[in-house]
Amino acid sequence: MHDHFTAKQVDSPRRVGEMLLAHVINCDRMRLYMEVDRPASPLELIRLRELVARASKHEPVQYLVGHEWFFKREFEVDPSTLIPRPSTETVVEHVLQWNRTSGVTTPLLADVGTGTGCIAISLAAEISDARIVATDIISSVIELASRNAERHGVADQIDFTVGSLLEPLNTGPPGKRFDVICSNPPYISDAEWADLEPNVKDYETESALRAGDDGLQFIRPLIEHAKPLLHKHGQLVIEIAHSQRMEVLQIAKAAGFANASVLKDHEGLWRVLVART
Repeated sequence: MHDHFTAKQVDSPRRVGEMLLAHVINCDRMRLYMEVDRPASPLELIRLRELVARASKHEPVQYLVGHEWFFKREFEVDPSTLIPRPSTETVVEHVLQWNRTSGVTTPLLADVGTGTGCIAISLAAEISDARIVATDIISSVIELASRNAERHGVADQIDFTVGSLLEPLNTGPPGKRFDVICSNPPYISDAEWADLEPNVKDYETESALRAGDDGLQFIRPLIEHAKPLLHKHGQLVIEIAHSQRMEVLQIAKAAGFANASVLKDHEGLWRVLVART
C-alpha cells in the first residue's frame, strides 16, 4: 500500500495504510507489527480494497475510519467536522500551562466552534474542576462532540450549546465572565483556498475552513467582542494562520487588549493568538 499511496501522492502514505488495515481487521496500529503473519479474510480484503481506492482519491483517512487522535485521545470524526490537527494542541497546552500558574479554582472556560469537541474535552479531562461552555453553529456537530465527551467521561463538565460565535456565551446570569475563551475558527483566506491540498479542499467541510477575502471573517469579531466576556485577568486564545500574525495583533490592540502575543506551534509556525485583558 505504501508504494501505491506514494505513487498517488497521498499524504503520509505509511500512516494511511496502517490506519486502514487496522480499521479493517479491528485492531490498533501497534498490533499490526505484533501479528505480521495474520492472514486477512476474503471479506476483509474486499473492504480494504474499497477503502484503498477511496484513499487514493485523497479522501481523508480519518473520515474513512471514523476517528483521529488528538492530545492522547481518540475522537470520533465525520465529514461535518474539521479533522483535529496537531497545531491545535498548542491551544490546549497553553491553557493547561495557564491553569498551573493562574491560581484560579474551578475555572470557567469556553470553546467557540467546538467541532469534534477536541479542545473542550481535552481541557476537561486535564482540569478536573473546570467548567466549560462549548459552542457550534451546527446542531449535528454538537451531537458528535457530545458523544466524544461521553466517551471520555467528561460530559458532566461541559455545556454543549448551539449558536454563532460569542452569542451563546452572553446567556446566563448578568456579569458572567470567563477565565479563558478558546477558539479554532475558520481562517483560510480566499487566496489560500485555491492552493489547499485536495484531501482538505475536496472533502473537509468548507464552512469550517474558509473565512472570506482576508481569512479574518470570524477571527475579527471574536477579538473585537470577547473582552467584555472575560474576567479582569482573562485570556482569549485563538488558532490563526501563520500569515495572519501581525494583523491579529493589530486587531487585538485596537480591541483594548494591552497584552497580546502569538505562540508558535510544534512546527515553529506562528499559530495561536493569546490576548490578555
